[in-house]
Amino acid sequence: MLYNGAMWTSAKAPSLAEMETLAHEVLARLPKTFRDLCEGVIVRVEDFPTEEILDEMGAESEFDLLGLFQGIGLPQQSQGDIARLPNLIWLYRRPILDYWAEHDETLGRIVRHVLIHEIGHHFGLSDDDMAAIEMSAT
Repeated sequence: MLYNGAMWTSAKAPSLAEMETLAHEVLARLPKTFRDLCEGVIVRVEDFPTEEILDEMGAESEFDLLGLFQGIGLPQQSQGDIARLPNLIWLYRRPILDYWAEHDETLGRIVRHVLIHEIGHHFGLSDDDMAAIEMSAT
């Protein structure tokens, strides 16, 4: 296979905004029943998790965490809950890009996997449930 040298000199990693756009595009392609349940969940992209999050999660490096769900998962919510902060899914751009560089997967597929995994925490899904959703996603 021949490689176009110009392609490699102009290639660049996606910005925070581009990665967030990719995440929203991936989310839009998940099964409708799954997406409908995600109403109100906010997806955000940062380069790295905060030191506080790293400490809380027991991470050894800022590259250990690809994503994080923050909020009250559906199994823990009740109708009588007082107003609270919105549920958030954080995707961490630099660890995702690092993972992408080390594995033979597309960036979109990695983002989809992280999104499904983090949304799964919102729903209290098992690993088998998340794997089934990932298999049905296009």
